[in-house]
Amino acid sequence: MIDSRDEMFLWVEKYRPQKIDDCVLPQALKDTFRQYVEQGELPNFLFTGSAGVGKTTIAKALCNEIGAEFMMINGSEESGIDTLRTKIKGFASTISLTDAKKVVILDEADYLNANSTQPALRGFIEEFANNCRFILTCNFKNRIIEPIHSRCSVVEFKIDSKDKQEIAATFFKRAVSILKQEQIEFDPKVVAELITKHFPDYRRILNELQRYSVSGKIDSGILVNMSEESFKGLIKLLKEKDFTEVRKWVSKNSDSDTTSLFRELYDSAATTIEPNSVPQLVLILADYQYKAAFVADHELNIMAALTEIMAQCKFK
Repeated sequence: MIDSRDEMFLWVEKYRPQKIDDCVLPQALKDTFRQYVEQGELPNFLFTGSAGVGKTTIAKALCNEIGAEFMMINGSEESGIDTLRTKIKGFASTISLTDAKKVVILDEADYLNANSTQPALRGFIEEFANNCRFILTCNFKNRIIEPIHSRCSVVEFKIDSKDKQEIAATFFKRAVSILKQEQIEFDPKVVAELITKHFPDYRRILNELQRYSVSGKIDSGILVNMSEESFKGLIKLLKEKDFTEVRKWVSKNSDSDTTSLFRELYDSAATTIEPNSVPQLVLILADYQYKAAFVADHELNIMAALTEIMAQCKFK
């Protein structure tokens, strides 16, 4: 749970857009949300898309712009059915003292139990339809049961190839503005490279910028961890099946993004893996990418994936 002191410190909260117009999104999505604001009424929503693309930010901005009273619940922290019976029911069943509309924002709803909590939630969506709306956010919409899909307007937060350059440029301007407000020296080329590396995960980009800004300067040093030479070193260690050194590499690069690492292994497969081993590599990466959404220790999950790759794949 983020308290007010954390919000003042964390850039992702301190600089979270409060209005639809301030969000970095494809124009078509922003236009859709503006229409709801103009109507002053919201349907039940299911926002789906990769991490950090702005699903929670839009949910809060919608509530702010229509003047709704809302309650936030994180599905990964409070996934049991008791949460619905106490927090949600208590909030959704009462009338707002200011006559404001009421909205429950269920963040990371794909962590809610599909056998108990989600069916109960379906019932609450219907029971409190006259008094409360629900906005669910998730990274993996296939983990949300179909009866909830059918009761919500499903919005996919995806960026078409033709829009990527423009949106990345917009976020670059936002990042530069934040660094200037925080009085951090920076190399624009490094900021651009960091955005390219983690796009479209805006949350990850801001967290990385804040983490490396403690020295008061953002320079090329922040990009060393997952450099091309470092990755080539990992491939060499995997080929040699040097478990000890691979483990040291993982420990040294423990702050690396799992998705980015697995994607690099996949993209380089044609030049590093024997053709008959590529299908096995794909299956391993897909398996551990899925597990990454649930594990408590990401370093251990990456090490397990690399161990399986060493054991089952042949390198060129």
